Amino acid sequence: MAGTITNLRFQKHTADRVNVYLDGAYALALPALEAARLRVGQHLDDAEIARLQALDLRQKAYDRALRFLSYRPRSAAELRRHLGEAEIDPDTIEETLARLAEQGYLDDAEFAQFWIENRQRFRPKGAQALRQELRQRGLDNETIAGALEGLDAAEDAYQAAKSRAQRLAALAQADPAGFRRKLGDFLLRRGFSYDVVKEVVGRLLHEIIQDMSSD
Repeated sequence: MAGTITNLRFQKHTADRVNVYLDGAYALALPALEAARLRVGQHLDDAEIARLQALDLRQKAYDRALRFLSYRPRSAAELRRHLGEAEIDPDTIEETLARLAEQGYLDDAEFAQFWIENRQRFRPKGAQALRQELRQRGLDNETIAGALEGLDAAEDAYQAAKSRAQRLAALAQADPAGFRRKLGDFLLRRGFSYDVVKEVVGRLLHEIIQDMSSD
């Protein structure tokens, strides 16, 4: 395995990584800062090559994790699963997660807040549904509970149901019970509690009937 460095060449598509060639053949790639310590003609023994290969694997895992995080924030469990699917060894995975957490790229509490705020903005759901979604992403109960504190369930349900209620406006006038049932089922599927659903459906029914009466 030992060999002599015959070339050090920057990668074409990754400017901060350098390909290392031993005895004329590609051996591994390194971050530019690490590769700067090497020189053509330098002999590397087995132990040094093994150390550099381990460093290469750690950097590849880190780069893969950053790419995965670039699309949207992730939970630690999501990232652990993603790296595991790439057959990265468990020790390297945990080291990568720790490195990302230290740098502020990985924080389950912040991820939970992101997830809930995103849902509130684009597709409001009740605490029950949000709790289930966050559990599916590997968050623990304490982190989930902290993220769900302070939610206004009634307001979230109202925002979730407003446009649906307008589409059911004709039904509200012709068949109030049918309106309550259809809109209530919609909100229950979104994970809102029965008491919240009852309150919000009644509020929306009242608003629609009032609007129709004033026309």
